[in-house]
Amino acid sequence: METRTTRVFTNGNSQAIRIPAEFRINTDRVRISRTEAGDLVIHPLPAQRGSALMQTLQALCEVDEAFVAALEADRNDPLPMQEREAM
Repeated sequence: METRTTRVFTNGNSQAIRIPAEFRINTDRVRISRTEAGDLVIHPLPAQRGSALMQTLQALCEVDEAFVAALEADRNDPLPMQEREAM
């Protein structure tokens, strides 16, 4: 496992950590937790694609709760792995 030392700084009332380029993540949200040993663990969260569109549709009453629940269930139920022939 690769490790690096980096800076911790204050940003307003929060602490921030500079993430080196080789550890860059492709999301704007993370879940952070602390292990029993006191280590911080950062888990990137998937992007909330389409959330602005869903909010707009809901504001216009174009979708109902059943539609939203069906979309969320579909997102949480991954498709099975496809079997393919080796070439």
